[in-house]
Amino acid sequence: MTRISRPAPRSAIRPAARAQAACRRAVAVTALSLMASLNIQPAQAGDLLLMHRWSTPAELAALNVLRDKVESRGDRWIPLAINGDGARGRTVLDMLAEGIAPTVFLEMHPEIYRPLAKMGRLLTLERQFTNTGLIEHLPELVRQAITVDGAVVKVPAALHADATIYYNKDVARAAGIDPETWTSLDAMWADFPAIRKAGILPLAIGRQPWQITYLAMSLLASLGGAEPYNATFGTRPDPRALNDPAFADMLTWLRRFQQEADAAARGRDWNIATRMVISGQALMQIQVDSMKAEWHAAGKAEGTDYGCIFLPGARAVPFSVESWGLVGGSSPEADATARAFADDMTAIDTQTRFAAAMGAIPVRRDAWTDLDGCATAAAAAVERPGYAVPTPMLTTPVPWILAIQTVLTKYWDDASMSPEQAIHALRNAAPRALANPSGH
Repeated sequence: MTRISRPAPRSAIRPAARAQAACRRAVAVTALSLMASLNIQPAQAGDLLLMHRWSTPAELAALNVLRDKVESRGDRWIPLAINGDGARGRTVLDMLAEGIAPTVFLEMHPEIYRPLAKMGRLLTLERQFTNTGLIEHLPELVRQAITVDGAVVKVPAALHADATIYYNKDVARAAGIDPETWTSLDAMWADFPAIRKAGILPLAIGRQPWQITYLAMSLLASLGGAEPYNATFGTRPDPRALNDPAFADMLTWLRRFQQEADAAARGRDWNIATRMVISGQALMQIQVDSMKAEWHAAGKAEGTDYGCIFLPGARAVPFSVESWGLVGGSSPEADATARAFADDMTAIDTQTRFAAAMGAIPVRRDAWTDLDGCATAAAAAVERPGYAVPTPMLTTPVPWILAIQTVLTKYWDDASMSPEQAIHALRNAAPRALANPSGH
């Protein structure tokens, strides 16, 4: 799942699970310290040291699909689970600085790849993917996502539709409403009284900074379309985009969502909110399509138990491309293992099973067979010109993401703060956050 400054561990986990997570973190930190002190590296040809941050059952199930593929060739799978992401957590750069060289690492943001390239520790993939025929099967959005400064340097893993609504069909029937008929946010909101009258929350929302920012970017794309969205969240953000009426409109709607949040929203993680919808406590949730894997894990089926739509009237929809990078320069054998991993990850059979486990769609068009209804809609959105836009974690300078997140979190928490005041705060933050927008 795409998260902006992804928090891990999840703050809404039950106390026992929190304790278990704390133990795992302590073990992970100890292991990392030991590995660094001993300068342990993958010792044999075919050892794949894989650095990732995934932890949900769906994410781990997807990893197991990949593990089976890797081990079927005789390579040794060595997972290295790290809390956090490139925005604030430990990165592959930290690992290398400590003398630990992962073979592959999970990362979308280009700002991690640039220093690796300068260090001569990044493998490029354009020739490999051209020779295997992969490039010709990738949608333009994916090709752009795996390219940094003109070089193909990422292995695409999964394609996620952000700004998606998953809703409980039983709840909708009980309230006498049909989300499929919504053509605008206003039409959606007009049904909320009927939902509340049925004793059900219209929305399951988590008040976490990354979730607030996620909702805001989704609203901006939906309300304003690609132009103001890309001007705000592109590779070179333009502060003048803050003057676009769509930005103020987004803030107005963000306030309405904040006012709709229930008292227990603070600290609620996204998958806890998903379970609220699955159990019938709430009608719907706006998140990435990873929600689908949670529904399937609960034994629910599309069309019978749940439905999915984009934000009503959306003019654009953000998409994420989960990606791996390959660390080069350790040894010819390690480079060969990394490149074999790239072929494993992008093989049609792996893509089909991996995406199904993740609740995503395959990154290659020729694997778009037997898609369910939600995945079919997402694939059609990817192919619609000017409709699919990249998530900020594929493009936007991290300081600007964090500046936006800080202001929006304050705006969410302070009901007296106006859209104009939020925009003013972002204008003040822009010069420093965008001092080096290219990331070079």
